[in-house]
Amino acid sequence: MMESNQSHATQNASTRPGHARRKGNPKVLFMGMRRSGKSSIQKVLFEKFSPAETLYLDPTNKIEPATMSSFMNFESSEIPPNIPYLSPDFDREALFGGTTGSIIWVLDMQDEYFQSIDALIKTASFIMDNYPRLNFEVFVHKTDGLSEEYKYDTFRDVRQRVQDELSDAGYGDRSVAFYRTSIFDHSVYEAMSKVVQKLLPQLPAMEALLNKLCSTCRTQKAYLFDTVSKIYLATDTSPTFLKDYEVCSDYVDVIVDIKQIYGWHGPENKNHSSEASSSSSAVVGESLITYDKSGNTYIYAREINEYLSLICVMGQGSTADKRVLIDYNVSILNDALQQMFAL
Repeated sequence: MMESNQSHATQNASTRPGHARRKGNPKVLFMGMRRSGKSSIQKVLFEKFSPAETLYLDPTNKIEPATMSSFMNFESSEIPPNIPYLSPDFDREALFGGTTGSIIWVLDMQDEYFQSIDALIKTASFIMDNYPRLNFEVFVHKTDGLSEEYKYDTFRDVRQRVQDELSDAGYGDRSVAFYRTSIFDHSVYEAMSKVVQKLLPQLPAMEALLNKLCSTCRTQKAYLFDTVSKIYLATDTSPTFLKDYEVCSDYVDVIVDIKQIYGWHGPENKNHSSEASSSSSAVVGESLITYDKSGNTYIYAREINEYLSLICVMGQGSTADKRVLIDYNVSILNDALQQMFAL
């Protein structure tokens, strides 16, 4: 069973170097060429638009902020290409300073991308020289409707060109992460999850907790989801299979739908009275659902609080008749997370 003194270990893990704490809400900036898909990503992720609703958005001509109020309050801003953020006269500190943690460059895979790569290199070079603490991420976007071979070859070409040009410019030692994304599948949520995780100082501690849970309960895979956004804040360190992630992500949608049917108040009503909040948080949702035809694999879902959900893929050796053991260890995980975030 998971040991109760685990909270001391999580406290040490959360203070490892490389996860600097920033005061205020984490913020990400979406950049890229016009019509690359920045607005669509921001609308789908932060404003819960359906992909179809983003097909006819007007072009963005000014900085467009968005806020996601959930377990973690995240801010994002879309920076259109006409904003002269590389000019010395521009207030760069207001844009890149403060709580800004990541720059996400959105590159349209279905368009000519050489001009976008040139602008990407200029922006990345500026960021690495002046704001080295910021993470630089590249979303190779609009992968929907393309063959797997074309997606793979184009993604590899973009990544190689960017890495070669950064290396030639003297930035070969700097890390740039690349993701294939589309708003029509789960890829944009998975990519955004990995971006967000880099901004969480508690990530090593959460991974350690989930690893311990998986080894103790023989869990195949465990995710800690932000229920509202479908972004997973942490997972254990075992290999991630796309099928497992998609099933867990879809199950989060089911949880949200059921909570709305039975009176769950979304983030717009988050500031209830303390009495109402305490009464609602006392009710913890829990469910099981069979995953495959054999019945040996199933999904275990447990609410940590109103906005945070633990979703586990339970495999052989962790059958439903071991619920007492599973529930006990999940309750310890729950207590540790409560202490970690002072929920």
